[in-house]
Amino acid sequence: MKIRQLVYFVRTVELGSMGKAANELGMATSALSQQISRLESELATRLLQRSATGVVPTDAGIAFFRQAQLALRHIEEAGRAAQQARLSGHVSVGLAPTTASVMGLPLIQTMHDRYPDVRFHMVESLSGHLTTMLNARQLDLAIIFNAEAARRWSTEPLLEERLFLIAGKSFTPFPTDAQVSLEEIAGIPLAMPTNMHGLRALLAQAGRQLNITPNVTLEIDSLAILMDVVKAGLVATIQPGAALARLGNSEFKMAELTGHGLVRRNLLASLSDEELSPAGLAARVVMRDVALEQVRLGKWLGAQL
Repeated sequence: MKIRQLVYFVRTVELGSMGKAANELGMATSALSQQISRLESELATRLLQRSATGVVPTDAGIAFFRQAQLALRHIEEAGRAAQQARLSGHVSVGLAPTTASVMGLPLIQTMHDRYPDVRFHMVESLSGHLTTMLNARQLDLAIIFNAEAARRWSTEPLLEERLFLIAGKSFTPFPTDAQVSLEEIAGIPLAMPTNMHGLRALLAQAGRQLNITPNVTLEIDSLAILMDVVKAGLVATIQPGAALARLGNSEFKMAELTGHGLVRRNLLASLSDEELSPAGLAARVVMRDVALEQVRLGKWLGAQL
């Protein structure tokens, strides 16, 4: 029996609905149902009566619900006790500029609130540089996008971001449709990072599959300068929605890219558990919590868990 199964069961009973509980927990209804079925199998008893209108606990479910609530309160108290022990130490974290624009400040605030005695070092850099710094042990953790490079570290999937064709309001020609394929925009001049970075590599791979070479006319390894050039109407770019987090949408027009592989997968990468300090292990949990919270709050444009 796992703690998360207790959380799933308690929230389902409290809401009286698998669908509502799954939505709040950020998971598919089928996955939640499967977890509760496993719990029932392990206990060899039926805990919930399912119907078209929702779920209600059986007698066994009511008894289990009360004890599960008590167990979760004890776990929460244990967590508070650990936090009050004033975890200290040092941790270095790396974020790509688009990622930092969404979760940089919330991450710093949450680390400060939970672990005020931890010295927290944040680096904002393009993904290729982050992987180099991880390899050199200059970072403890980073959110990266290259699954191949990530194999040498401890990694876990975090979220996926849809990609958009983005241009300034004065840029022409720009597609009129809200969704476009890579083939439809093959001739549009683009500003992109260089090949060592994850987004450019993803675009090149998608182009090879379609026998298309995207029209990259400018290479800029700075998100701020790249977006300045795009805003000025000189070129367009392909970026996740987070690229506009600090800029707003009013000065830009967007079209979502469709097609196989045109999503950016975010991975939470770190040194191995044996190498991570207690501060590093704590920061990894905080990074996951903050990223998922930004998605659930709708503050991460184009991202999904």
